[in-house]
Amino acid sequence: MSDGPSLETYANHANAASSDPQPGPGAPDAANDGMARALTFVGVAVVAAGLVYAIVRATLARPPADPTTERIQQLIDEANRLLKQLDAKKPE
Repeated sequence: MSDGPSLETYANHANAASSDPQPGPGAPDAANDGMARALTFVGVAVVAAGLVYAIVRATLARPPADPTTERIQQLIDEANRLLKQLDAKKPE
């Protein structure tokens, strides 16, 4: 045949696959790949859950505004303003 590119057939691939050497003890196999993917997924999920927890915790940590507290502060501010007016009108 010619030295150029040739058509590869299914039989050529099947024969080539069967002649490959088996992976050695240091080579990763499918079980290790699956475990690595699972651990990566679990790690990403844990980080995401922690981030969501921190955001929710920070959001809910602030108490809602209390209308009574706001009204008391307004009355105190008004009393201070009136006291300043009285001090300004006081004869010397």
